[in-house]
Amino acid sequence: MTSAPPASAWNPRLALLVAATFFMEFLDGTALTTALPAIGADFAVAAADANVAITAYLVTVAMGIPFGSWLADRFGPRSVFTGAIGLFTIASLLCALSPSLGALTAFRALQGFAGAMMVPVGSLVVLRGTPKDELLKATAFLVWPGLLAPVVAPLVGGALTQYLSWHWIFLVNLPLGAAAVVAALRLVPQGGADPGRRLDWPGLGLTTAGVAAVVVGLELLGHGGEAGTGAAVLAVGLLALAAAVAWMRRVPAPLFDFGVLRVRTFRATQTGGFVYRLTISAVPFMLPLMLQDGFGWDPVRSGLMVAAVFVGNIGIKPATTPLIRRFGFRPVLVGAAAASAGTFALCALAGTDWPDPLLFAILVASGVFRSIGFSAYMTVQYADVDSPQLPSANAISNTLVQLAHALGVAVGALFIRAAAQLVEAAGPAAADSAAAPYRVAFAAIAVLMLASVADSLLLPRHAGTEVSGRR
Repeated sequence: MTSAPPASAWNPRLALLVAATFFMEFLDGTALTTALPAIGADFAVAAADANVAITAYLVTVAMGIPFGSWLADRFGPRSVFTGAIGLFTIASLLCALSPSLGALTAFRALQGFAGAMMVPVGSLVVLRGTPKDELLKATAFLVWPGLLAPVVAPLVGGALTQYLSWHWIFLVNLPLGAAAVVAALRLVPQGGADPGRRLDWPGLGLTTAGVAAVVVGLELLGHGGEAGTGAAVLAVGLLALAAAVAWMRRVPAPLFDFGVLRVRTFRATQTGGFVYRLTISAVPFMLPLMLQDGFGWDPVRSGLMVAAVFVGNIGIKPATTPLIRRFGFRPVLVGAAAASAGTFALCALAGTDWPDPLLFAILVASGVFRSIGFSAYMTVQYADVDSPQLPSANAISNTLVQLAHALGVAVGALFIRAAAQLVEAAGPAAADSAAAPYRVAFAAIAVLMLASVADSLLLPRHAGTEVSGRR
């Protein structure tokens, strides 16, 4: 987005409203992972294959953010933000009424289109009114309620699935959405529309096609008989994204201004930060499947254990700002990524004979490092970005964040399927354990996380000091 919305001071209530929309999104996504086995059983598909409903949402969000940014410029952030909340709520009702996996996937895609306009537009309104020395505080406001949803979602999702049905995961959005619409009409300022704002259609078409093809290609790679098709689709997606970048570098009014990537701290959040978000996004998808399909647990017990990750997430949150101020961004990012890789490796070693408190403690620690890294990346990415570059930075960041979440689910499913084939090929002794493919998959994402560690080590020593306050 390039046109400026009305000037506004730092507004904690508006930040909390945007955070509440994060809450709605996270509540759906996290609870739904716990319900995947039940959804798969209802629609007569494998639990891992039911993840298409999650992937469809995340892909649509990533594809829709650039278009949502233009809509906010064209019609004003208040109208787009409020309309997006209403559409997300209606789509939630349609998801609950879905008669098939195909219908559920389609309505999740509609939710994704709404999500593409909802959180990014609200975030930009908050960021525009926040001075650099208040950015840590603004980030804390935005993150807190979003972290609360994953704490309660696994337990709520497991309980709703076991005692009612998975449909109720979507129905809880109805009162939340209605309240958010009312609050948005009161808190989001009028104005900011630019009727003359033109859309870079070639850039939009190449970007959305590339994002969709990359995720679909990864999905197809996980199916043995479709690996060739998956590789071809993935290659087409990468070529489309390369063409999109080349196009946007040569036009006067591009969809994204890639000049912002010259800012080292922002670029780091789109490289190592992308890998970090991808790997941590795979865990809430893989963990319930390992506990239910691999260990034979019921949804409630699984939901309680998955909640451990998010207990650590929110429990450490009050300490994240002091940690960043004390040590600076680079040590915090390196430490969080390295420790996260360690917890993933421990999950790869977990067995059914492990006591529940031990596994719970490991997952709490995983949540702690997840929260520290996520908060640090979310804050440092705008630390050195000038105000004129903020709209492009926000659009690029939100697109890549959603793409990382989508690829996290797709890569998690790919690792599980590939590991299952390896275990089966290893012989009957290895195939005896239903949890073996999940252990291999957790080992793979632990290795993948090390790429984020390497990238963070290359950050300047004093990166983001204007925001952290550390000299």
